[in-house]
Amino acid sequence: MAVPSPLKACVAAGLFGWAALVMGHGNVTPQEVDTGSLPELSSEPLMENPFRAGNEHGDYNEEAIKIGESGYSGNCAACHGIQAQSGGLTPDLRELEEWDDEYFIGRVLNGTDRGMPSFKSNLDQNAIWAIKTYVESVKE
Repeated sequence: MAVPSPLKACVAAGLFGWAALVMGHGNVTPQEVDTGSLPELSSEPLMENPFRAGNEHGDYNEEAIKIGESGYSGNCAACHGIQAQSGGLTPDLRELEEWDDEYFIGRVLNGTDRGMPSFKSNLDQNAIWAIKTYVESVKE
């Protein structure tokens, strides 16, 4: 039985589109983040952003934003968009609120079953909270 050419073209286009979606996550190879100018945080995960203004290390807020911008660019932007502006395929991180801190660190440390890798062995807590501080600074 011969398969009509238009059907072949539709199947080929569908497979091509699916492959582009799968490969479209970009480079998610974790990049090192230099957090040397931030105070060392404990190894036990904190459940609240310590670099947010008014929190324990809020006086480092501006420095954390600078470090977080670099960390975000190297580790998050490929999937979550430039300046945290998602194109719609991944969550828009600018929509996270203060009470989402625990959710945020859990996702970054453990990854998801939908494509986000775990950064547990690549990013320390300082880098993770610096990235969250940066994301909070680019709210809509």
